[in-house]
Parts: sequence; C-alpha cells; structure tokens
Amino acid sequence: MSKEFFGGRGVTRRRLLQGITSGGAVLAAPGLIRGAQAQAGDAIRLGAPFHRTGIGASYGRWYERTAMAALKVINDQGGINGLPVEIIVEDDGTDPKRGVEVMEKFAAEYKVDAVFGHLFSHVVAATAPRAGELKMPYFLCSEAHTLASGAFNRYCFQPSITDVKSQVSSMAPWIASNLGKKVTLIYPDFNFGYDHRDNMTAAIQAQGGQVVADIAIPPTETSFTRYMPRIPFNTDVIYHVMVGPAVLTFVKELGEHLGSKRPEIFGFIDSLEAVDMDIPQLEFLEGTYFWEAMPRYAQADQSAADRDFRAAVGVDGNGASLSDPKDVATYAHMFSVWETLFAIKQAMEMADYRGPGQKIAMMEAMESIAGFREGTEFPQGDKLFNGKTHQAFGHQNISQVTDGRLEVVHRTSIEDTLYPDECDYTQMSF
Repeated sequence: MSKEFFGGRGVTRRRLLQGITSGGAVLAAPGLIRGAQAQAGDAIRLGAPFHRTGIGASYGRWYERTAMAALKVINDQGGINGLPVEIIVEDDGTDPKRGVEVMEKFAAEYKVDAVFGHLFSHVVAATAPRAGELKMPYFLCSEAHTLASGAFNRYCFQPSITDVKSQVSSMAPWIASNLGKKVTLIYPDFNFGYDHRDNMTAAIQAQGGQVVADIAIPPTETSFTRYMPRIPFNTDVIYHVMVGPAVLTFVKELGEHLGSKRPEIFGFIDSLEAVDMDIPQLEFLEGTYFWEAMPRYAQADQSAADRDFRAAVGVDGNGASLSDPKDVATYAHMFSVWETLFAIKQAMEMADYRGPGQKIAMMEAMESIAGFREGTEFPQGDKLFNGKTHQAFGHQNISQVTDGRLEVVHRTSIEDTLYPDECDYTQMSF
C-alpha cells in the first residue's frame, strides 16, 4: 500500500489559485514529511483511506484531489489551532479487508488524530467497527444509511453528505407526481444498492406507487444486456443507480435496449459520475432525470461558493478538469471531502484540540454542532447536523438532461430530507 504525507505552511490563497492548472501536479504539497520526522503535537495528522484502485478509483482520485485543495486553504489560513495540518493517504483498493488494515495502520503506525474519506459502503461497513475498537474518530464521506440506522459506534460521523434514505425519501414525491408510480429499480448488488432498494420501495409505496421489479447487478459486471429483459412492460419509471468501472457501458446498453419507446428514466448521477455525457451513445438520455447532490454543470444562478470551490479544485463550468475537458469530476460526491475537512476543523477549534488528549472533547464538540451555513467551507449548501445520529441533512437536486447538459429543475428543502431518529450515539460510551 502506498503512502504519502501532505501538509505544511507557506501556501497563500493567491498561490493556490495561481497553481490550479492541471491534474495531480496542482496537488503537490509543499513538503514531504517522513514518518520518522513526525513528532506528537507538532502538527495535526489526518488519515485518508482513498480508493486509488478498485471499483471506486475514479471517486478516489477526485476525493484525493479535493482533499489536497482543501488542505492548502486550511494551512493558508493558519492550520487548526495554530498547528499545520498533514494528510496521510493510503490506498484501500476499495476493498473491505484492506480498509480495516489501513485503519489499523493509521492508528498504530501513523498515530493520526482522525481518519476521513471512505466512500464505498461495503468498505465503510467493515472499517467502522474497527475504528470504534481502536478509539479512532472516523469521518465518513459515504452515503449509506448504516450509520444513521445505529449500526456503528460513537466514533463514526457523517457530517457533510446525506444518506440514501434522506435522498430517496425527499425525491420520491416528485418522482411519483411527475414521472409515474410503477417503478423498476436497477441497483448494485451490495450495501449501497440495498439502501436504494429498501428505501425507494418504502418511499414510493408511501406515495401510492409500487416497485414492479428490482434488479440487482454486481458492481464488477462488465456487460448488462442479460439484465435488461427483466424490465417489465408496465414500468412507468426506470430508477437506476450503478457504480464501478463499467458505468458508461451500463448506460449505453440501457439505451440500446429501450430504444425510442421508453418509460421515464430517473437515475442517480452515480451511473454517470466521471463520465463525459457529450458522446453520441448517450443522446437517448435527453429529457431524462438525475439526482445530484451538487450540480455538475454550473447553473444560471450559480452561487459564489460553487464558483470558488470549482476554482480551488480546478474544475470548469461543465464539471471537468480545467486542463482536460474529458477528465470529468465526481462532482456530486467529492464536495463531501472538502466539507468534512472543514467540519473537523470546526470541531477541533471548538475543543481547542492539540493532540490525542482532546479526542473525546473534539467528538463531543462535533455532536454539539447543529449545522453548517453555505459558504466557502460548505459550498454544497446549508446543512443540519443531528448530533444524536451523527448524520448530516442537506438539499437534494433533481436535474434534467437538456441539450446535453444537466439543468436543475427541482431542489428539495432540508425539511424534505428529514426522517425520525433511529439511534442516539450520545448514549454510548467512548
């Protein structure tokens, strides 16, 4: 497993913006700090288990790029409590076993102050229990409902991205009212997909609709034609969410199977994250709909926070790298890494955090935060944070493919995304 240490001082905001030109080069940190040189209390060290390889590699690459951009801004502002911040990156291979191994390495070898960055839910599900055993603060950049359902422990937080239950329950009324009530679900055959299956089924039933078919597909699948005939003829809406290296193949084969006489289509942008939409095979998507947490394409009413965030991570108005228009970002997800770092910063500052002796105080501070305001630190939008369930709640966007772009047609309120508490982590001991 590869490791890299990023951090240090001396990067001004002007230099940051001037340096954003392309790929990994813009992420080069101001210094490489060897493990033997690291001294307790001289810096705040954060472990980052990113998916550099495996089925989550496209997300991991952009998560890492986003984290390094946020790190530069934080250190340019003086770090946290006067201490520089360093990020130690390890590749977990998008693999549950390696995820646990990396968590153990962060605790025993690097002795980091906290860990953040996991996305894929099957890796999170394996790693979260070990984080609790190691008494390591673990900040998830994932979307699984597992944390808010009470399945983890008090050391786990999800402060800057909503979970699937929140996303689905807020959008099901719009889907049922505008697209139809007989829904076929197509989803990946692992934890994240089951979240969509279970929560969408309940949400559409609450609207008087029904799921007429659910089709689970292994995330490592490379051809999808054998699954398409399972879509019933009485389907009003195909609801799809797919992940992995073959997402473009999935969407292309879906279009080829459906032809011109198709039902309505509502997808999660996961099915096209990091995929260029401007290709002939995706023309059939015109007029279809997608969920986005943060819109890939800069909207007509683009916020200043979104504009600044794009500049900081080196992304253009189409959601692609400034240096390569074909290098499309995982824009609907990667903001969570940026925001999570600033959430950690806020909690550490509230606790006057300077080392492991204040870990519990820092986590109690995180539990006391009621939410975050939209701005440079939280560009996706306002959020509520539930200190009992350790889960954030924010706006969701429904976008329509219009002239090959995604245009937001509906934005939920935060209230639309709320649901009754299913746990109270504050009742657990540390």
